[in-house]
Amino acid sequence: MFKFISFGSGSSGNCYYLSAIEGEAILIDAGIGIRKIKRYMKEYGLSMSHIKGIIVTHDHADHVKGAGYLSQEFNLPVYTTATIHKGMLENYNQTKKVDECLAIKIDKEKEFYLAGLSIIAFDIPHDSSENVGYLIKHGDEAFAIMTDVGSPTEKVHHYIGQCNHLVIEANYDEEMLRTGKYPEILKQRIASGMGHMSNRQTAQTLSETFHEQLKSVMLCHLSEENNHPELARKTIECHLRSFGIIAGKDFQLEVLRRLIPTGPFELE
Repeated sequence: MFKFISFGSGSSGNCYYLSAIEGEAILIDAGIGIRKIKRYMKEYGLSMSHIKGIIVTHDHADHVKGAGYLSQEFNLPVYTTATIHKGMLENYNQTKKVDECLAIKIDKEKEFYLAGLSIIAFDIPHDSSENVGYLIKHGDEAFAIMTDVGSPTEKVHHYIGQCNHLVIEANYDEEMLRTGKYPEILKQRIASGMGHMSNRQTAQTLSETFHEQLKSVMLCHLSEENNHPELARKTIECHLRSFGIIAGKDFQLEVLRRLIPTGPFELE
């Protein structure tokens, strides 16, 4: 069984807690302030001493701005690819860099172990230096996270097929983005194959990849300006229903909140 908590999910900051063994856990991204992370851990009755490391999806500030401070204060290793580590060093929005001795470089598609978890990183298209999703296994359960998904590639499809529990981006509603106040160049960037995934794209991806072993789906990284939690939920539910897949019956569907924690979820 996994214990999963979202401490924040969206352009204001992303950070997720995951554990499968009592007393050992990881953070996925650290894009919110260290004081918030410590406060949320305390509110949930969790100890920072249980965190064995941080795994990073990509080098944009909303995913890494707290990583250096957190790593330094608690002597936490930070795991990601060499390209993403380099991007973090060059990111001026990350004022505290990760110390070289704590910057652990991993290879995509190569398994490593942390906090009793088997972890594999894989490519996700996005306009960062590089972006990865993670497939994380413990026993017979498999958890995958795919955030900031520019487009639903074959690799995205493949790893959805490998997991029982999925965190996946549903960033924007296409009509809200089209008619919204963002400048045209930003709209084009978001809707490009290297930007973000819309509610419709996420719904279509799930309909194409749904399998009987998929027990839960959590929608992450919703836009504040171009989406709404209930709109994202309804878009997914209605599209899947047209394929005979019923949220709440065939799988559990959740929407992660942008600015405050969501969970805890016991995933089994």
